[in-house]
Amino acid sequence: MNGSAGTILVVDDQPAIRQALKTTLSGLGFGVTEAASGEEALDLLSGRQFEVLLLDINMPGMGGMQACRELRRAAPGMAILMLTVREGQDEKVEALDAGADDYITKPFHIKELAARVRSSVRRVRAGAMSPGGTILIGDVELDPAKRMVRKSGKLIHVTPKEFDLLHYLMMQAGMPVTHARLLNAVWGPEYGSELEYLRTFVRQLRVKIEDEPANPTYLLTRAHVGYSFREPGTE
Repeated sequence: MNGSAGTILVVDDQPAIRQALKTTLSGLGFGVTEAASGEEALDLLSGRQFEVLLLDINMPGMGGMQACRELRRAAPGMAILMLTVREGQDEKVEALDAGADDYITKPFHIKELAARVRSSVRRVRAGAMSPGGTILIGDVELDPAKRMVRKSGKLIHVTPKEFDLLHYLMMQAGMPVTHARLLNAVWGPEYGSELEYLRTFVRQLRVKIEDEPANPTYLLTRAHVGYSFREPGTE
C-alpha cells in the first residue's frame, strides 16, 4: 500500500469525471480505482483496502450521504473526501456528520485536490503506524495510554473530557470536525445540540495549550462547521 503516493477509490456516477480524476491522480503517482456507485464501492471494499475515498455527493441509487455512512462503517480508518457542486454550508456539515473527513467543492483546482489527498494519506498512514501511540503536532504532545498532555515538554493538566476532546481532534488533525460529531463522539448523542457546552470546553483547552488563546495556533475554529486541530507539518 505504501509503495505509491497513496491508494484512492474514486466513486462518481459520471464516467468522464472518473476518468479525468483517474488520469490526473495517476499522473501524480497515486494508485486509483474507479466505482460508479456506492454499492459498487462497498463491493470493492469487501476485498481491498484504500487510503482515500473521493465520493460524489449527488449520485443515483444509494446516494452520496448514505454511501458515506455505509463506507465509513466498512472502513473506519479510510479518509473520505466528499465532492460537491454546492457551496451551501448545510450540505457540507451534513457530509461531515455522515462520516466524511473533508469536502471539496467543484470545480476545484488540481493543486488543491492533490494537497487534500496527500494530507489525507499522511493522516491515514500515521494512524496505521501508531493507532494508540503518542501524537505529536508542533509542541503539543498527547499520550493516549497514559492520558497525558505536554506542551513544549511541560505537563499540562487537563480534565478527562478535555483530554477526550483534544484526543479526538488530534486524531483528525487537519480535518474539519462538526459540532455535532464532536459532541456525539466525546459526550454522547444526548449532547448533540449543546453548542455552548462544547464552546466552553474549547475555550478551556485553548487557555491550557495555546500561547495566545484569543489567536489560536492549534485548536482552530472552522466557521459555521465546527473545529479542527492544526495539520501536522504546518508552520
